[in-house]
Amino acid sequence: MKNLHRSILFIFMTVLSFSATAQLQHNGILNEPPDISKDFEDYRNTFYLADELASFDPVTATGTVKYNRHNLATRQAFNNMLSRLVKAEANEFPTTEYAVSPELPFRIQFVSERTIRIRMSSGPQFRDEEPSLMLVDGTAPSDRKSWNYTAITGGHRYTSRFGKVEIMENPWHVGVYDASGKLLTSTLHSRDVKNTYTPVTPFSFIRRAEDYSRSMAAVFSLSPDEKIFGCGESFTQFNKRGQKVILWTDDANGVQNETMYKPVPFYMSSRGYGIFMHHSTPITVDFGKYFNAANAMMIGDDEADLFLFIGDPKAILGEYTALTGKAEMPPLWSFGFWMSRITYFSEKEGRAVAKNLRKHKIPSDVIHFDTGWFDVDWRNNYQFARDRFDNAGKMIADMQKDGFQVCLWQLPYFTPQNTLFPEIVEQGLAVKDRKGNIPYEDAVLDFSNPETVRWYQDKIAGLLRQGVGVIKVDFGEAAPASGLYHSGRTGFYEHNLYPLRYNKAVAEITKKEKGYSLIWARSTWAGSQRYPLHWGGDAATTNTAMAATLRGGLSLGLSGFTFWSHDVGGFVTKSPEDLYRRWTPFGMLTSHVRSHGEPPTEPWEYSKEFLDDFRAADNMRYRLMPYIYAQARHSSENGLPMLRAMFVEFPDDPGSWLIDDQYLFGSSLLVAPLFEDLTARNVYLPPGKWIDYQTRQVYEGGWHRIAPGAVPIVVLVRDETVLPHIALAQSTKDMDWSRIKLNVFSTTGKASGIIHRPGDTRIHDIKVAEDEGKFRLKTDPYRGKVQFEISN
Repeated sequence: MKNLHRSILFIFMTVLSFSATAQLQHNGILNEPPDISKDFEDYRNTFYLADELASFDPVTATGTVKYNRHNLATRQAFNNMLSRLVKAEANEFPTTEYAVSPELPFRIQFVSERTIRIRMSSGPQFRDEEPSLMLVDGTAPSDRKSWNYTAITGGHRYTSRFGKVEIMENPWHVGVYDASGKLLTSTLHSRDVKNTYTPVTPFSFIRRAEDYSRSMAAVFSLSPDEKIFGCGESFTQFNKRGQKVILWTDDANGVQNETMYKPVPFYMSSRGYGIFMHHSTPITVDFGKYFNAANAMMIGDDEADLFLFIGDPKAILGEYTALTGKAEMPPLWSFGFWMSRITYFSEKEGRAVAKNLRKHKIPSDVIHFDTGWFDVDWRNNYQFARDRFDNAGKMIADMQKDGFQVCLWQLPYFTPQNTLFPEIVEQGLAVKDRKGNIPYEDAVLDFSNPETVRWYQDKIAGLLRQGVGVIKVDFGEAAPASGLYHSGRTGFYEHNLYPLRYNKAVAEITKKEKGYSLIWARSTWAGSQRYPLHWGGDAATTNTAMAATLRGGLSLGLSGFTFWSHDVGGFVTKSPEDLYRRWTPFGMLTSHVRSHGEPPTEPWEYSKEFLDDFRAADNMRYRLMPYIYAQARHSSENGLPMLRAMFVEFPDDPGSWLIDDQYLFGSSLLVAPLFEDLTARNVYLPPGKWIDYQTRQVYEGGWHRIAPGAVPIVVLVRDETVLPHIALAQSTKDMDWSRIKLNVFSTTGKASGIIHRPGDTRIHDIKVAEDEGKFRLKTDPYRGKVQFEISN
């Protein structure tokens, strides 16, 4: 009896210890990104390792996979302790009621010739499948006819023009190959890691001891020289190989840490494939950080739903955006310069800014009013402060006449002192907690509730009808993780979807009222690229923040986003003049451009020399508007980023996969910003000839030390390129698109380009050839309706 009491006491103290550990694991700082990988290191949890194909129907490509039960155990050897998985017996009672080695659903869906879908489940799914907010039209298409089936020894093979998928029965593997037969990646089985002392968890799921919830670990192989890119606007090292990435929307408070405003559960490999993790739960991906050969996608969900794409980067981006949506083409004026600071408080200030932009001949199309246009700074109530805005409607109309659109800031959180707070709470428009209260002091709009969306869109519509051109869709990263949503799900599933719902609500009411989908948003999830555009968050005013901003933009572009901007000069403090001077042309050569941050941001508030340099960079952008506009249309139609990693255009050039401090702006301009105050910088040029945009000096492919031109940035043009230009105007509204100048950059006597004027229904090709020392049009796409001037 005494021993029994001791046993009970031991069990009781152990339970207390486990409870305390659980509390420590989950009581982090509010909205701290949850790392799902911790659950796959927890001795209390039960592990189920995918072992063999228990059944399979080749016609429907469906079957079941048998999972073997394991526990984590310790093993000591010469004062070294290892954790390893060991087979386990069932721990349920009665033993007749539960499977030791469950056989669970497995399915392959053929989406297109390049895209397959792998679906796994760790248990029964009693909730009806709903349309996915992340997918175009809510569902994925089927293209079974493009894939031919063949029975192979020990398994099954499906083949298309672009690759093949092999499903092996025992041990269970799904291998994906390209058209040449090269293995791109394969699921990892426990037998694949028997040849290492490192304990590696293969493709599996865990059942948590604390609540019996389950999470999948989709573990795939990595090859020796494989590189990984994407995962959203990630500011860490460009190549994610060797990193652990947590996909959880967060107010990153800057651009130099591992958290993200814009995580996206999609990445691509230099090996020739991409993967979209079709989930909204938190996800942790270990890209070979723990074990170099294992890519472990640890998904909070109790299912694994993965889309795999085969091809080069352009093909992968095309397939991914065909599935999740391509960016709509924004209006021409949005490509002009946006002038802003935090914040303009009054009509008087706004009119003064407009006047000074024209006075100093700084081409501009948008003036943004940030947090201070309400009665109380930051207290968003969708109404201009009447004591500071005499007639907001007339101010907006006057600005439009002068070529300015107005952008207004707002956010989806409402403080208790906000006049709208009682209405939001009483009408049940906010996210609730488990008691039915609101989780935070602020009321957070619940965009999964159609009534909330209607209420909110009505507020936004009133501003758009007043003449406002675009709404700043700020924040959106703090949807309560433990909240209860109208959708019937908790924040575990809704938190990451919140930015997508938020983006969608504003874009759709803007489309209804204005005829275009345009927002200025900070947070995203997969599918947000359908609703342009997004900017890069609160960068520090430093060289390193400028460089990190570019890495983030490149990564977001490799995650399906065509359009992206950032705060030129940085946000947090007054930008040093030298930094602002170098950052400006970088901003001018991205899809959209805005100066914003702590005052002063207006170029006339700095030295005369700075004002002249700012104007020169801005003039360069406005003259390049035909190139920018045409590249924007082409990029949006094909799911390509305007800010383009080098390897997107040059996938067969090994050097292009190594570069993260320069980029291609569209298909023809190579841009290398100055991240330090230097007289020249090292620039890597892919194979072929390149011509300096500012000096016309010709370079061969390879490394060069190149000095910037009069505008402090290095810009080179691909050989045999026609760059369409337009006469300088102070607003895109005043541009004369009937007269286009074609600047030819060619060492061979021939060149080509594209043009797309406002109102065109399609993109037109431009080709020129040298004739008697002069370049002439080979074909006129507008048949004399546009006057072309050709210059070399």
